[in-house]
Amino acid sequence: MDDLNPRRGWGRLAVLAVVAMLVGWSFAGTDVGPASLIQGREGALQLLSGLFPPDLDGDLLSRVLAAAVETLQMSVAALVLGVLIGLPLALLMAGNVQAPAGVAMAARTVATLLRSVHELLWALLFVATVGLGPAAGVYAIALHSAGVLAKLCSEQLEAVDRGPVEAMRITGGSRTSTALLGILPQARANLASQVLYQWECNIRSSVVIGFVGAGGIGQALGIALHLFRYQELATLVASVVVLVIGVDRISKVFRSRMGAASGRTSDRRSRPHRSLLEGSPR
Repeated sequence: MDDLNPRRGWGRLAVLAVVAMLVGWSFAGTDVGPASLIQGREGALQLLSGLFPPDLDGDLLSRVLAAAVETLQMSVAALVLGVLIGLPLALLMAGNVQAPAGVAMAARTVATLLRSVHELLWALLFVATVGLGPAAGVYAIALHSAGVLAKLCSEQLEAVDRGPVEAMRITGGSRTSTALLGILPQARANLASQVLYQWECNIRSSVVIGFVGAGGIGQALGIALHLFRYQELATLVASVVVLVIGVDRISKVFRSRMGAASGRTSDRRSRPHRSLLEGSPR
C-alpha cells in the first residue's frame, strides 16, 4: 500500500497541472483579463454616464409598468406549464419510484433535450412559429424550465427516507401509491422550494428572451439599447431589479412556510437536505 501513495500523489499533481493548463488556455483564448477591461473603459464610462439620471417620464413609467405586468404573467404561465410537464417526468426519472426501465429512459431523454436547448433558442423557434409576443416567450421558458425541474425534482424525490417507501412496498403498495403516498409527501417542501426558485429564474429568462421579440420588459430593453436610450434603459433595468426582489421575497415566505409545515411532519433526517437546498441556488 505504501508504494501506491507516491503514485497517487503524482496522479493528483498531473490532474492539477492539466486543470491549470485548461484554465490558462481558456483565459488566453477569450482575452479575459485587465487588458480587455482597460481597453473598454471609454465605452463603459459612456454607458454609465448615460444611465443617469433615469428617465421618470409619466408616459414611460406607464409603459414600463405594463411591460413588468406582462413579464410577471409570462413567468407565472411558464411556471405552471413547466411544472405540469416537469414533475411527471421527475416521477418517472426517480430511481426509487421504479418506473419501467424503458419509460424512465424515455423521460430522462426528454428532460435532457428540454433543458439542453437554451430559452433563447426555444424563443427563436417559437417566434418563427407562433409569431412575436409573450406567447412565444411562455412556451420557450416553459419547455426549458420543465427540463430543469425534471432533473432537480427527481433528485429530491430520490433523497427521501427509504424506510416508509420500503414499508409500503412490503405491504403490497403499487408503484403509483408508493410514489404518491410514500415519496411525494416527504419531498414536498424541497419540491416547493425548487418550483418557487424556478419562478424567480423565469423572471430573468423572460428578460433575456424579450430581446428576440418574445414580449415583456426584455423587448423594451432591447429597443432602448438599440436606440441608445440609456436613461430609459436605466429605468427598465431598475424595474427588473424591483420585480426580481419582489418575487424573491414572496418565494422566501412560501418556502419558509412549507419548510415549517414539513418540519412538523417529517423526520429529522430530511431537515439537513432541506436547509442545504434552500441555501443553494439550484
